[in-house]
Amino acid sequence: MENTYVNEQTLVGQIVRNYPETIEILLGIGMHCLGCPASQAESLADACAVHGIDPAPVVEQLNQVIAANAK
Repeated sequence: MENTYVNEQTLVGQIVRNYPETIEILLGIGMHCLGCPASQAESLADACAVHGIDPAPVVEQLNQVIAANAK
């Protein structure tokens, strides 16, 4: 099983700060305000809900990219 670096409750700001390699994915799904104050304290699940996106595949994709960059 793959490592889990982020989950649905991880804050968007934390993801961007700790794993900048994920920014392209987040921008690609329509999360264009990654630097705004609200996103810094918003969970990934909440951000996905605002954008009408199922967070589960996003979490999976983010963890895959993070794991690939951790090698």
